[in-house]
Amino acid sequence: MEEIEKNDYNLNISRYISTAKPEPVIDLNDVNEKLTEIEKKATKSLNEHNEYLEN
Repeated sequence: MEEIEKNDYNLNISRYISTAKPEPVIDLNDVNEKLTEIEKKATKSLNEHNEYLEN
């Protein structure tokens, strides 16, 4: 009752229960490793493609 009184008797649910979802934790080192690997594969593919164009 004290909490309700402190909130001026506002019974809006959002005052008492958070409906926000927590943000996912992102491992930046893992993401960086994956991006680096993708970049290496893309560079390799680009170089192979350019070799075909030269022939």
